[in-house]
Parts: sequence; C-alpha cells; structure tokens
Amino acid sequence: MTTDQSAQMRAALQGTADDLLGYFERRRTHPREDAADLLAETMLQAWRRVDAMPEAPERRRMWLFTIAAHVLANHRRSAGRRNALADRLRAQVTPAAEEHVADPSETTAVRDAMLRLHAAHRELVMLIHWDGFTVTEAAELLGLNASTARSRYSAARQQLREALLSSATIAS
Repeated sequence: MTTDQSAQMRAALQGTADDLLGYFERRRTHPREDAADLLAETMLQAWRRVDAMPEAPERRRMWLFTIAAHVLANHRRSAGRRNALADRLRAQVTPAAEEHVADPSETTAVRDAMLRLHAAHRELVMLIHWDGFTVTEAAELLGLNASTARSRYSAARQQLREALLSSATIAS
C-alpha cells in the first residue's frame, strides 16, 4: 500500500462514514447498536482491499457501499444461523427443564453452598455436574493432574454435603 493509497482511503472513509452508519442504522440492523460494529467491519474490509479501491474518487463511495452491503448480508446470515441454533437449543432444553421444577429453597441452598466453595473447587464441580465432563476431562480443562482433580473434587463434595446438611437442619 502506498502513502497515496492510504491518504485516499482515509479521505474516502472519512467522507462516507456518516452515510455508511446511517445506511446500517436505518431499518437494516436490529438491534441498532450493531450498526457501529458493522461500520467498523466495513472499514476493516475496505482497508484489507485497499489495492482494489477505484482510482476515480467518485467511484470510491459506491465501492464502500458495496462492501457495506456484503458486510450486512454476512451479518444477516450469521444472525439467522445464531437464531436457528438458539431455537434448536431451546427445543432440546425446554422439555428437560419442565420435567423437574426445583423447590426455590433447594435452589437457594445449592447456590449458597456452591458460593461457599473455593473458586477452583466450584469450577471443578460445575464442569462435572453442570457441563457433563468427567473428572479426568475437567482436570485437563483446568490444567490439573487427574489425581489432584479427584482429591479436590472429593473435598468439594464433602464441603457441599456438609453445607447442604447444615442448611437442611436450619430449615427444619
């Protein structure tokens, strides 16, 4: 990239940035806060393609809007994929959530007991019970020796058991 190209790109972006932002904001992005991110992505794409920038200054504006249209199309496709994935996940999770509705006092007791654990023990328990990893897999994720993870897990379970028993005693 030459110094001249750099100066031309800066001028084209400065002269078009407000119009590009308006292009994204008006009826094209939801939520509207995405408009600034799309503008930034458009600018990034333009800089990556600086060698393809038209020589004629009057064509640069349309060139930038063409890039913006492609960025917007990619954004919409990505949003569609995210929404479809969220729908599939909701469909898988919702029936399981409806099968067992926990007693709020149980939920509070478990949450409080978990919060009393040391952060490293809490993360280990969450990986095993909430995320479905084995102790060995959780150890690998946390960068621990498997035997260290097993002993920490055992200690965490004992602390949880004691905390839940004491909260059950207090509640009754």
